[in-house]
Amino acid sequence: MTTHSQETTGGNPQRKRWLLILLAVVILCGIAAVLWEYLYGRWSENTDDAYVNGNVVQITPQVTGTVVSIGADDGDLVQKGQVLVKFDPSDADIALQQAEANLARAVRQVRGLFSNVDGYKADVAAKKVALAKAEADFKRRQNLANVGAISQEELAHARDALDTARNSLTSAEQQLDTNRALVDDTVIASHPDVKTAAAKLRQAYLDDARAVIVAPVTGYVAKRTVQVGQRVQPGAALMAVIPLDQVWIDANFKETQLQHMRIGQAVEIRSDLYGNSVKFQGSVDSLGVGTGSAFSLLPAQNATGNWIKIVQRVPVRIRVNPQQLNEHPLRIGLSMDVKVDLHDQSGPALSQRSPSQALFSTDVYQQQLASADQLIEQLIHANLADGGRRTAAR
Repeated sequence: MTTHSQETTGGNPQRKRWLLILLAVVILCGIAAVLWEYLYGRWSENTDDAYVNGNVVQITPQVTGTVVSIGADDGDLVQKGQVLVKFDPSDADIALQQAEANLARAVRQVRGLFSNVDGYKADVAAKKVALAKAEADFKRRQNLANVGAISQEELAHARDALDTARNSLTSAEQQLDTNRALVDDTVIASHPDVKTAAAKLRQAYLDDARAVIVAPVTGYVAKRTVQVGQRVQPGAALMAVIPLDQVWIDANFKETQLQHMRIGQAVEIRSDLYGNSVKFQGSVDSLGVGTGSAFSLLPAQNATGNWIKIVQRVPVRIRVNPQQLNEHPLRIGLSMDVKVDLHDQSGPALSQRSPSQALFSTDVYQQQLASADQLIEQLIHANLADGGRRTAAR
């Protein structure tokens, strides 16, 4: 009994010593955690709820057609302007030829209108000469009638001839005014009939050119669904082209993580694809103006009795270093781990200025329209006469 009491009493100092050591370790760990949070932890926010996103350019036809050729498949690199899909051009070619003939006919008809004006001018001039002659003849016969040299019947015939000449001149002047109104203050190229025919030719040319679908941007083909022989309608999705050099990252941060986050802050990015061997550098491009649930297809309705608060997430767009993207390409939908450095808080939380120019654009369709205008100019010039460019005189 005495021995057991002595062992228990002798063991207490050792137990206390271990407890004190454990307490000291806990305190030191707490102090280290507080120091780390104060010096490092509060200056960064990270999340693994982040994914690669980018522009998925849908390739859709602008005209109805039957597919006869497909120029690229999934995974192929295509350049801007490269042919992707061709339609059977037969119907479009026939419509284009009809439009060309219609424009040529309109130019020649308008040329005829200008010629008519010149003809009526000459007719009016002739009628004026005839009227002057009739007036002189009437005055001469009137003087002879006054002295009895001719009969009154002969004088009446001269008066009738004068009235006829006046009426002929009036009719010719009216016809001249009517035809002049059709071409007044215009030239052949700007005449309404020619412009109407040119517009129809422009539309026919575009329909013919759109039977060949080209890539609006440089990128990689994905989601090809079109097949040879398929009859497609305008707006149907045939495939997609994804420019992988323009991808970005959408990181979904908790609302409690956004207090010190600003546009322009540096971001360290790690992908599951490359692991820790590759660390991308980027910057905060924009902070979302709403939570993901607010813009979902079925927004949450919290006006109920059984309400549970859930921490919301806000999408933050992150721009990736373009040079690193070229060296280590990313794909749409890849999982990413991002860490935002919060030291620099000089930037705004929301964008303060509007874009000064288009963020994304293509000019492949403008080239088609320029070719149509060039064809119209050539056809008008080929059907012009030497005097076709003259402005009709009043």
